[in-house]
Amino acid sequence: MFRFLFSILLLTLVFAFSAQNVSAIYDPLEKPNNFFGIHILFPSELDEAAALVNSQEGAWGYVTIPIQTTDKDLDKWQKFMDECREKKLIPIVRLATEPLYSDTSVWRIPTEADITDFANFLNSLVWPVENKYIIVFNETNRFDEWGGQPPDPKRYGELLSFTSDIFKRRSSDFYIVMGGMDNASPNDRIKYMDNLVYIEEMIESNPELVNKIDGFSSHSYPNPGFSQPPSATKEESTATYKFEYDILNKNSSKKIPAFITETGWVSDSLPDDVVASYYKTAYEDIWGQDEGKIVAITPFLLNSTGGQFENFSFIINGQKTQHYESTREIVKTSGLPQISEVKGIQIKAEVKKVEKFFSRTTIDTSRYAQNFVTEYIKFFF
Repeated sequence: MFRFLFSILLLTLVFAFSAQNVSAIYDPLEKPNNFFGIHILFPSELDEAAALVNSQEGAWGYVTIPIQTTDKDLDKWQKFMDECREKKLIPIVRLATEPLYSDTSVWRIPTEADITDFANFLNSLVWPVENKYIIVFNETNRFDEWGGQPPDPKRYGELLSFTSDIFKRRSSDFYIVMGGMDNASPNDRIKYMDNLVYIEEMIESNPELVNKIDGFSSHSYPNPGFSQPPSATKEESTATYKFEYDILNKNSSKKIPAFITETGWVSDSLPDDVVASYYKTAYEDIWGQDEGKIVAITPFLLNSTGGQFENFSFIINGQKTQHYESTREIVKTSGLPQISEVKGIQIKAEVKKVEKFFSRTTIDTSRYAQNFVTEYIKFFF
């Protein structure tokens, strides 16, 4: 009985605040925007990320980070959001499943249940800016990112449409970004599909989809071999986003901007001074010429911590590379995103008051309040 009454009181507090939070996404390109960013793997990398993307007068650069279905730790991810606010970083959260038990090189195909659970969890967090950027999975034009099965643009389009519906039902502040595609995939349709063919067929199967997403992720790698000079004319290059942009926007009634959430050169094929010069050229002569189309550029990867992606890293064995330093030295914009109000923290303060009241009884109420935001969402949705 006491647990029931306590839960009702918590829900009343939540709705008292959330009822005031009627909003919608804003266009990040209509405001001063620092499109510099970096792809990270762990929240512990935020200090180094901020030092890179907010250098030289910059503020509110971007970080792309994946979250797996098995990693819904409320304390961990709320701390991440709070630190992003403190360090003036805008998070872009990429949804991910988990490797198959039978083959850890293959990622499980997501389900509607996975997406609903992500929506519940991520809506329970207090984000630093009003736009809550969500990338809907990764490189689904590859078999190993699609459960070992042939790529299926129709099915991915259905899941992408469902993601938009379910997330925006939770909050109109969710900004839904189509997942990035492998820009070097062949088109054998058994293990791989060409990224542009895949997008075309996805739209053909789901014509209304382009009006339900807000942006698209592009993996504009300098292929083949992640080692070619910057190019604004090749489909498999640092300009892949241009071709994807054209397909999506010619089919849409609204502007769908690009998020270059993966790009970069490999240091084991090229000297670091060459990589540094390539980045400088790309920022100035390719990406910098399309600031009206690109929201964020988050090269892969800040720090692989000795992992398999070390040859892409900006920091290797604790040492900053030349391309880290050349990127850090570029003058950046002081972004002016719409900062979110901290209603969630206000709610938690009220919960503490309730806990204090109940602490006068013999009932241990702390466990009832723990993760209460997630619980109320699951209860009502």
